[in-house]
Amino acid sequence: MGAKEKILQDIHSLMTEKFTNAEEAFTFFDKDQDGKLNRSEVKDLLKEAGVGGLIRGLVAGEMIKGYDKSGDDTISKEEFKVAIAELERDF
Repeated sequence: MGAKEKILQDIHSLMTEKFTNAEEAFTFFDKDQDGKLNRSEVKDLLKEAGVGGLIRGLVAGEMIKGYDKSGDDTISKEEFKVAIAELERDF
């Protein structure tokens, strides 16, 4: 298993073990309750999933780049739901 697959597996495990659905997870990590996950909040999610500190910032940036369709450098609730749905489909 490559590094990317391991990270995705860790995120999937977190989502299925700690939360009942994507919306619950989003609300938990949206600390400032602005309806978007900023880079810091995505890093918190990755930390909770067990992603190491050395690559956490890089992975957070890649996740935002990959799922931020609105171009505001954050992940909205709808974008997050899409990401989690893709993750569930792949595992």
